[in-house]
Amino acid sequence: MSKEVSSISYTRAELLPLLKQKLNENGFLSKEVMSDVARQTGLPVNEVYGVSTFYSYLPVSETGKNVIRICKCLPCDLKGASAIIDSIRKELGIGPGEITADGKFSFEMVGCIGACDQAPAMMINDELYGNLTPDRVVEILKSY
Repeated sequence: MSKEVSSISYTRAELLPLLKQKLNENGFLSKEVMSDVARQTGLPVNEVYGVSTFYSYLPVSETGKNVIRICKCLPCDLKGASAIIDSIRKELGIGPGEITADGKFSFEMVGCIGACDQAPAMMINDELYGNLTPDRVVEILKSY
């Protein structure tokens, strides 16, 4: 299904690439950006919001320069994700949903990062780190 707006035709399949483009331009997808995308595409704003909030790599609020994502699914939890979370809290002084004062890191809990075989795992930006220990987390964070 296509919508014609301002002589540019969009389909739902083109929504995700457009959101990624807006993310690169703005740093995150604010409500205003999502509304603009809805107007631009002719799609309902709730559909744009639904897609934007479904994917953890499409932040809808400001993030740090380096985004830490910890998996909160069962395999990571059973293999010690809480110790990894505590290690990040101690090293950076932030918890999930927070940004360091210098804006260098933000910390998010996400549904799954697709690394159950490497639990506990985390991602920093697009880099996956698995089979973590608290000491290894400190080393990884210091490398950033």
